[in-house]
Amino acid sequence: MNAIFTRTSTRQFEPRKVENKYIIKLIRAAMAAPSAMNQQPWEFYITEDKEILSRLAKSTPYASPAGNATAAIIPCYYAEGLPAPQMVLIDMAIAAENILLEAETLGLGAVMLGIAPHEDRMKAVAEILNIPDTLKVFTVIPVGYPLNKHEQEDRYEPSRVHTI
Repeated sequence: MNAIFTRTSTRQFEPRKVENKYIIKLIRAAMAAPSAMNQQPWEFYITEDKEILSRLAKSTPYASPAGNATAAIIPCYYAEGLPAPQMVLIDMAIAAENILLEAETLGLGAVMLGIAPHEDRMKAVAEILNIPDTLKVFTVIPVGYPLNKHEQEDRYEPSRVHTI
């Protein structure tokens, strides 16, 4: 549970490459996520290409962290043929959170960039990565070794907990 209480969003990264074994662990963590009716709606694109990372950094208003990361994971989902399509964004959010938590566990930093449900952002990222029309981009997760680490703030607020 430590990763839950120590994870913070990382937007600045060291220039050192993330080892492939860690990228695989991040994807395995994502695919371990539960999904509605076990639909597992995901596909994952990975890039370490500096030109692509630079283009992703300019693709949406808040995507600049991709430009200084050494890798990015782009979770995408199927738009058709799912048994519970109304749950797909929740499924994808859980998978993305698993990536963020595993990154923390591995000593990496990551941040989830707001892409879906903004159609213009989804399209911009899909065009950069040449993602087929059968998939929709959910988010971009820049990953790398944190340039600096700060402590997570305690967000527990007892007044928001209600016992009935």
